Amino acid sequence: MSNFDWSDLDARSLQQLVAVVEAGSVTGAAQKLGVTQSAVSHQLDKLRGITGDPLFVKSGRGIVATARAQELAQEARALLRQLERFAHAGDFDPSRWQATVTIAANDFQRDVLLPALARRLREAAPGVTLRIIPSDVPSLEMLRDRICDIAISPRPPEGSDILQQRIFEDVYRVFFDPAVRQAPDSLEDYLAADHATVVYEPRRALYLDRTLEARGIRRRFVLMVPGFAGLPAFIKGSALLATAPSLLQHSLMRDLAHATVPLPCPTMPMYLIWHRQHQSDAAHRWLREQILALAPAAVPARPY
Repeated sequence: MSNFDWSDLDARSLQQLVAVVEAGSVTGAAQKLGVTQSAVSHQLDKLRGITGDPLFVKSGRGIVATARAQELAQEARALLRQLERFAHAGDFDPSRWQATVTIAANDFQRDVLLPALARRLREAAPGVTLRIIPSDVPSLEMLRDRICDIAISPRPPEGSDILQQRIFEDVYRVFFDPAVRQAPDSLEDYLAADHATVVYEPRRALYLDRTLEARGIRRRFVLMVPGFAGLPAFIKGSALLATAPSLLQHSLMRDLAHATVPLPCPTMPMYLIWHRQHQSDAAHRWLREQILALAPAAVPARPY
């Protein structure tokens, strides 16, 4: 008969169970949590005694979670969210906040918005670690399964449990190397050029590209890269054109020239996106407020 009962459970045990399930190893979980492997192993032994399940079994050189462990990890995530809300009830003091915050953002919005947020967190919430992951095309699962706490994207996923708020809106410019060519002075010149674009997922073009294609405007793409950060190296020293958000002139595209696109283009709105479960959480609300407050300074006014 087990010497353990449910009253031996605590948040640390739940955190370590979830970490091992997600990392697929005791070593990886220990590194993620900043504890020793023996501490993780001890917590797993305690959980095995409570649950009467091996929780993890060997598979090749690693381990895999049992079906019971997968089920318990899902329940543990929900319990941890409840404990977090309990801890943050009442007045929230960011200086005492201890957490890892994960924001999903591609290179454009990452470079425009998140350096200022990182500085703000170091000043006001030094116990918070900011983790940034690529959002690609954000999915509902990223937010529902808490792969990220917030996503920043021009295209929020649709879902009744997903909330959003517009941060800013940008326009498109044509970027080029002035040492090689001039700005396109007409639509004919623009369409005759070779173009570079961004494709985050196979066979899924940018909204701009899909919009122009729907109007029957077909550019000749000779280069597709997985993010805006890949464009400058290819444009420099070539006659390529890249139609991209104007704010990139202050970061990734700062060494290139830019001009007005010689045809009407849709604008690019940018949204802060989160799951409804975080709506009333004091820490999450504070984080959203910081991003929204920092955005005007991070997005310079356009002279055109």
